[in-house]
Amino acid sequence: FKPNFVTMDMTLPETDGLECTELLKDIDKNIKVIIISSLKDKELLKSAYALKVSGYIQKPIDEEELLSAIKKIIDADEIYAQLQDTQFDIFKEALSDGINKMTKTIVSFSEDSKNSKSEESRGISCVIGIIGSFPGRLIIDMSMDTASKLTSTIFGRENKGMDEIINVVSELTNIIAGNGCSVLNRKNSTLGLRLSPPTIFYGNSLHISQTGSDSYITKVYSDFGEMTLYVGFSKSDKQWI
Repeated sequence: FKPNFVTMDMTLPETDGLECTELLKDIDKNIKVIIISSLKDKELLKSAYALKVSGYIQKPIDEEELLSAIKKIIDADEIYAQLQDTQFDIFKEALSDGINKMTKTIVSFSEDSKNSKSEESRGISCVIGIIGSFPGRLIIDMSMDTASKLTSTIFGRENKGMDEIINVVSELTNIIAGNGCSVLNRKNSTLGLRLSPPTIFYGNSLHISQTGSDSYITKVYSDFGEMTLYVGFSKSDKQWI
């Protein structure tokens, strides 16, 4: 037999679930394994993660959790294709709504493109990692002048310097990423998307590395200056932790 996936116990005669999983992957590196066990500690999770286990469910089994884990495996390609078809428009709408609510202005976008090459930053970039069934990241890049004007408009006064600018760019990016992921999760709860904290980079000679062949890029035209939105997701064998 060549199954698509295997449910694996941890306690087995003369071996254990991790050793058996390793042997299975030696035979078929693409096989998907869901470990189902009463045992679940940090060392076991770390070892299972290293073996690219597709799921780890603790006994007693919750039926919905098990079915969800199996569905992710069976429908992974279809779910990923649907994500790629819809995600960029959703994040663009989240950006447009976010700036409109915070500044009462309207933005427009250039034509979407895909680009795997490194690009030069305009001066300040905010990066947010996206965790879930398919890992990804969202980046908003703009010049210092654009960030300064944006900050002053949001506060309704002249901004007080770099700390306020960083806080505004971080919060705006966090709102855009969070709202976009919430919409995607409502469309398909198996995605389980959540955010890592925003990270800000600024200065001269900054470059934005490629976000993968499935990453989208668009220029954003605002009253404060031009920005760039980057969003990309990738497939991963490590989707459960």
